[in-house]
Amino acid sequence: MSPQLTPQPSSDGRLTRFDVVLTSPPDSAAARETVRELRETVPDALFGASTAGEIDLADAQSHDRRVVIPLVLGVGLLVLVALLRALIAPLLVIATVVASYFAALGGAWLLFRYAFGFPALDIQVALMGFLFMVALGVDYNLFLVSRIREEAGRTDHRTGVLRGLGVTGGVISSAGLVLAATFGVLGVMPITMMVQIGVLASLGVLLDTFFVRSVIVPALALDAGPRFWWPARRRTTPPRATQHTSVDAITG
Repeated sequence: MSPQLTPQPSSDGRLTRFDVVLTSPPDSAAARETVRELRETVPDALFGASTAGEIDLADAQSHDRRVVIPLVLGVGLLVLVALLRALIAPLLVIATVVASYFAALGGAWLLFRYAFGFPALDIQVALMGFLFMVALGVDYNLFLVSRIREEAGRTDHRTGVLRGLGVTGGVISSAGLVLAATFGVLGVMPITMMVQIGVLASLGVLLDTFFVRSVIVPALALDAGPRFWWPARRRTTPPRATQHTSVDAITG
């Protein structure tokens, strides 16, 4: 780090501006470490420019991820518990949404690295992509599981799962395709962050629509059996058909 200009006091004499230039590239880890050391050494000073701004943005995003992600998952879980009147089903649904997000994030990174040639993932993409995918994943899974619950109330659990999947599968899949295409439009924008969000959201919606909701969630429901609705009690066997006995009157 080397000074470039003499100190420049403000008009009221309370502040002083001092311009320096980092010897390391401004986007390097060494430059960020230098700025952090300066902030610790001179805690009353305010540091600006690109390197300091990137540090502040990264710190803010890290704080938001620690606060927003658990909050969103907690609120989503409470909504699912209230609407499904169960505990196991909402926990499994939330788990599938989180798993599909990480799978989509990994797949999107491979595309960014080897297809798009991006050197890194924008710091804001992880959180914004998470918000999009959780909102959409919880919505569509709620449609599916609530219909399964309705069908299971009329018959046994296994038949309810299969009927619920058959009734909602086409509608949810069509909606997923439309939504993925909509997010895919962001991929043609000249802004790297928007391209990455569009690719991540599109890949996540397709993965969630054709793998998670069509395979994983029904499979978990079938494996869990009636415990899927715990603590509520669901019928485990199909209701018996009412038998009508006709009695012929004998007249003499």
